[in-house]
Amino acid sequence: MADVVILGCGYIGIELGRQLTADGYAVVGVRRSASGCAAIEEAGFTAHQADLTNADDREALPDADWLVFAASSGGRNAEAAKKIYVDALDSIIEAYGSRESSPDRLVYTSSTGVYGDHDGAWVDESTPLEPTTDKTDVLVEAERIALDESATHGIDGTVARFSGLYGPDRYRLDRYIEGPVTEGYLNMVHQEDAAGAVAHLLTADRARAESVVITDDEPVDKWEFADWLAAECGLNSPPKRTKKERLTDDSLSEAGRRRILTSKRCSNDYLKTLGYALRYPTFREGYRKAINTYRTNTER
Repeated sequence: MADVVILGCGYIGIELGRQLTADGYAVVGVRRSASGCAAIEEAGFTAHQADLTNADDREALPDADWLVFAASSGGRNAEAAKKIYVDALDSIIEAYGSRESSPDRLVYTSSTGVYGDHDGAWVDESTPLEPTTDKTDVLVEAERIALDESATHGIDGTVARFSGLYGPDRYRLDRYIEGPVTEGYLNMVHQEDAAGAVAHLLTADRARAESVVITDDEPVDKWEFADWLAAECGLNSPPKRTKKERLTDDSLSEAGRRRILTSKRCSNDYLKTLGYALRYPTFREGYRKAINTYRTNTER
């Protein structure tokens, strides 16, 4: 039996598996595609190929003490999200909960998008959830399943609410140094810290039956971030636009409009209370490698 099974072992899951394997845990990563499984094996731990929406595949998933549900919906719409985050999650909890050796814990990776718009105010674990899109409605229901349905099967659920993920392959430098950059706040967490925080919650036995915001120390104004990033890269400040200017784009979807109008600052006070120490406390440390790579490549 594995110590940990990571269901939907992608961007965060592979880093989580790498960290837990280095600490001596037996980890199995689950992906639907052969290429995804190859990436898991390359990271140094065991891969298991399965489609989480398929009942036979769910029954064949390996036993584990801990489950981490970090699957992607494979699409941006609410219907695709529901199939994974609600239907598959619920079925997986039921399948594992009915086993003779059922898991002790489940961590479901959610998003701070469930908070909706707070006009730039601070939000934390005590803030009521106010989703503003069909997809974030789905995420709220998935959080309920992860906590309540897990409990009915004797599994302690935890919700890990990630802010905006960044890191290798997701720095998106061009978006900010070229612009135009739309006003608002950025709440971010580096890939290593997103995975590291989940690992900490499991290995230190923290946050059973609770939700935890996983974000770095400093929400940042997008215009300030873009100016800082451009300066560090040796460039002029990028062009900027207000939300009002951005919203004049008739090609924007309704969900896109709602995202632009959503503004909040996420607090990590509780995560720190639980004992997790960030590897990259702010964007300044987290973007340093990307900046150095950019400058090296442009100075050749």
